[in-house]
Amino acid sequence: MNNLTKFFLPLALILFLNACNGKLPGADARKVPYDPRERVKKNLEEGKGFRLDDTFKGKGSGNFEFATSNELWRASLDTIDFMPIATANYSGGILITDWYSDNQNLNEFIKISIRFLTNEVRSDAIDVKIFYKKCENIIECKITQQTGNLRAELTKEILKKAAVYKKQSEDKSFRPYNMPEIDNRN
Repeated sequence: MNNLTKFFLPLALILFLNACNGKLPGADARKVPYDPRERVKKNLEEGKGFRLDDTFKGKGSGNFEFATSNELWRASLDTIDFMPIATANYSGGILITDWYSDNQNLNEFIKISIRFLTNEVRSDAIDVKIFYKKCENIIECKITQQTGNLRAELTKEILKKAAVYKKQSEDKSFRPYNMPEIDNRN
């Protein structure tokens, strides 16, 4: 055997055996229609894929891959909209507020940090940290991180809003697809 065959034969065997595990990533036979025409229809109705008739309409694509299309990001901004934002880095996946006080106690401040771990709306998608700053005077301040009830409530509120936004975007992207008739008289 030459060197080329020695290289490609094991590679082909590995690829063949790897393909035999019987699982397709993301494919669930209960959720995916058997008929290919039905799969195409389902994907196009859910906004997956593209249609050539949309390409020639002369408008912009309308698909934005920015913060407005991320439900968790939008929900987080809407939830903490009363606080000034110090850092908002969408590509880095972090949102940090500035120190905030509610004018009732000017010696106590709060700061919130939200880190996005995934774009999916699920319970472990965000990491919320809350910091409290208590000052005796301008120079003597103590900063502590809290993990209490406020953190859980804030996370719950963000996830609730994100789920609503996700449902709205799914409803908005659904467009019925009329299957063209195929002439089978050949």
